[in-house]
Amino acid sequence: MGSRRMKTLILILLTGLVLVSCSRDTNLFITDEHLEEVWEAEFSEIGIFSSPRAADLNGDGIKDLIFGAGKDELLSTDYGVIALDGATGDTLWTLASRDQIFGSAGIMDITENGIPDIVIGGRAAVLYAINGRSGEILWEFLPETSFEEARDLGYYNFFNPQFIPDQDGDGLADILISNGGDVTISPDDPNRPAGKLMIISSGTGETIAEAIVPDGKETYMSVVVSKINEEDEDYTIIYGTGGETFGGGLYRTTISDVINEDLSNSIELASSERKGFIAPPVLIDLNQDGSLDIVVNAVEGKIIAINGHDNSLLWEQKIDNTEAYGSIAVGHFLDQERIDLFTTFSIGVWPVLLETEQLLINGDTGEVIKRDTLGIFQTATPVVADFNNDGYDEALISVNIGREQLSGPISYENMLVLNDFHNNQVYPINQLEPGANVASTPWIGDLDNNDKLDIVFVRMNDPVNIFAMKGFRMIRLKSDLVTAKEVRWGAYMGSRYSGIYK
Repeated sequence: MGSRRMKTLILILLTGLVLVSCSRDTNLFITDEHLEEVWEAEFSEIGIFSSPRAADLNGDGIKDLIFGAGKDELLSTDYGVIALDGATGDTLWTLASRDQIFGSAGIMDITENGIPDIVIGGRAAVLYAINGRSGEILWEFLPETSFEEARDLGYYNFFNPQFIPDQDGDGLADILISNGGDVTISPDDPNRPAGKLMIISSGTGETIAEAIVPDGKETYMSVVVSKINEEDEDYTIIYGTGGETFGGGLYRTTISDVINEDLSNSIELASSERKGFIAPPVLIDLNQDGSLDIVVNAVEGKIIAINGHDNSLLWEQKIDNTEAYGSIAVGHFLDQERIDLFTTFSIGVWPVLLETEQLLINGDTGEVIKRDTLGIFQTATPVVADFNNDGYDEALISVNIGREQLSGPISYENMLVLNDFHNNQVYPINQLEPGANVASTPWIGDLDNNDKLDIVFVRMNDPVNIFAMKGFRMIRLKSDLVTAKEVRWGAYMGSRYSGIYK
């Protein structure tokens, strides 16, 4: 979420994790007997808050994994961006960075050589375009610039990029991205830099346009951009402002307004006086009227659905004594005609966030269909696929468990848990292992084009301090179960990394 302040969270385990037993009909359940570990890649002295992206970088027909990493804020690292061979887990290349790369990559063939290239950003105004095959920098925003120098120029964290139609006439799609959030400001300081939206040339890295958000608030939200209706002339941008301790709003604007460097005509879709909007929204046609609607988590513990056609409220659900820092997963969990939403809220009020609460929401009405409480603080988003080929989607989540010791600090472990709502079962698919995962959403899909699901996930090494940058493991599991259904929400912001469910 782009803030060192989250490290002051008081993490206390109140309840254990209760799951169903492993004696099940294997035609309905994916268990560890259906999974095999293909590889495990370990890194020391760095951590990860980025979510992996998949693209074939070496031309072997198997998708490779790209992600950001780093040390604590304001520290340089030799491992800011990492690419791993999807077949073996071997390192394809690494890229040093002057600060932590917490963002997740955008994938685009900038060099037009048939190999995907990478756009990824993080703290201290770091934003790279990277040659996907070689790992060489194509361009860097503000190269050789310190955090202080970037701050003086009005640039802070870069969040996840989106690609928009060519704006500078070079024939390449360009980059829309949000920038904001000063990590050095104390949580109670109201003097916070205003966030901005930027359009950057994908070919050169030059700024085409930038516009300050209309309420003058900070921003931590990755933008989502799309035509709300196919016949629209302009693209709609959804962005948010505010943070953990100060209010903000959810807004709607257009590419044209950003090009004109004026967001004053933005439409406010929702607002909060005390808390902001951090996790990116989902665009999805909930009411099946042909227009994409907007669904978003508000930090104050709300999930809100907005009619994309006329900006009216479709529904709103407030979950008492919670706050929301993760995004939303989408699927046909109980009804093959109705789209429902699955998300995780944190129980408590920042900075005291205890357990997490998982919520299944009826996409038509906003009603809470099911709620559960598994594990401690977690901002990674669920991912969705039909794991057992029964025609209904299941949701996979990364769960952190704390174990109280007779003496000494709480010890943390992590596991992957599958939520099968149609069969009313919740069960682990791997073993508990030491360490935790706070923010990296797993990736699921078909890496090697064999029509079988692969799962890629991470686990930090330190079993005591879940924020410690003391190394992590990235692990690939392969399944022996053939999937007949397209995986549409298999990564952070969806399988296309866009935040759009179509």
